[in-house]
Amino acid sequence: MAAASTMALPAAMRSILRARRSNVATYAARDLQAGGGGGSLLPRRGQSSLPQLDHVDRSDEESGGGEIDWDKLGFGLTPTDYMYVTRCSPEDRGDFPLGELCRYGNIELSPSSGVLNYAQGLFEGMKAYRRPDRSGYTLFRPEENARRMQHGAERMCMPAPSVEQFVHAVKQTVLANRRWVPPQGKGALYLRPLLMGSGPILGLAPAPEYTFLIYAAPVGNYFKEGLAPINLVVHDEFHRAMPGGTGGVKTIANYAPMLRAQTDAKSKGFTDVLYLDSVHKRYLEEVSSCNVFVVKGGVVATPATRGTILPGITRKSVIELARDRGYKVEERLVSIDDLMGADEVFCTGTAVVVAPVSTVTYQGNKYEFRTGPDTVSQELYTTLTSIQMGLAEDKKGWTVAVE
Repeated sequence: MAAASTMALPAAMRSILRARRSNVATYAARDLQAGGGGGSLLPRRGQSSLPQLDHVDRSDEESGGGEIDWDKLGFGLTPTDYMYVTRCSPEDRGDFPLGELCRYGNIELSPSSGVLNYAQGLFEGMKAYRRPDRSGYTLFRPEENARRMQHGAERMCMPAPSVEQFVHAVKQTVLANRRWVPPQGKGALYLRPLLMGSGPILGLAPAPEYTFLIYAAPVGNYFKEGLAPINLVVHDEFHRAMPGGTGGVKTIANYAPMLRAQTDAKSKGFTDVLYLDSVHKRYLEEVSSCNVFVVKGGVVATPATRGTILPGITRKSVIELARDRGYKVEERLVSIDDLMGADEVFCTGTAVVVAPVSTVTYQGNKYEFRTGPDTVSQELYTTLTSIQMGLAEDKKGWTVAVE
């Protein structure tokens, strides 16, 4: 049965690291003691254990990511060395077995897989930062990503890894690709956890098998403007989500429908699109890949997450930091009129961090907003990134060390 399980993996995934983890029982006991919600991580018959990273030949691990010019690093795909993979089959009864590290490469999927036919898939986005003293790496609130994936998996009828297994897998992926973590201040190692229905299914139904996979890539700034203010356009023809839909979870099905509006906006010189609600067509929802905030008279407001807006982890963190610094923060319906009268507008997200907005164009009219060093957005950006990169004390316990 073990041989059959291994052969079921595609060729790229069978390129497993040659050493197996020797302390599986220790890790599983630690997971159980932590109260993991995904059940026991002890290997069962037919399952392989997690490879021991310390045995991997990484003689070039600190070689600085090959020929990358860190000063010119953008937000694009740079293939790294390893990816983490585990699969959940019917006999696993919803519990993902311990995963394995494979060489990064293509994967094979059945033409009738649930993710290809019915978009049964979720993804997360997170970053690992190199510490200033080069003694290790830092993750920012990875357990929040794990919980959001679990919430999305419930909506999409999929099993999900436990919080402990998710965080452990992310750490293993960082360590296996440590040479690709940019130097302090030059960027971060972006991590992309994927959960998808990889099993074959013809009729509309949940897939019989699921794959949890994490890959990584070194990244710089998300927008081509870098840290400069961005310019948005409000789109009132296309909508990102609708009540009762999947706008509140990070499903892959939410993103491709935005490509047409985004492509059209970029062709006209805008950075991205700001979407309105699909019912009244007057309340702000979010930008294509990030949440939005408006500032007026020292009051910070952001659209409430009521099922059509993704509950961003950066959004949640910025709200707390703003309140800590004495700002009144409102989570409510934010109208287009509120935006037109705002002093500042900014966006938040894992990829964009905190991005100031210079202009928003709505129905042909351009509205300008304050940007620069003496703004709320700049204050929050500095506070947040100092915690993320280990430059300031983390009094909230948001960061997780990877060593």
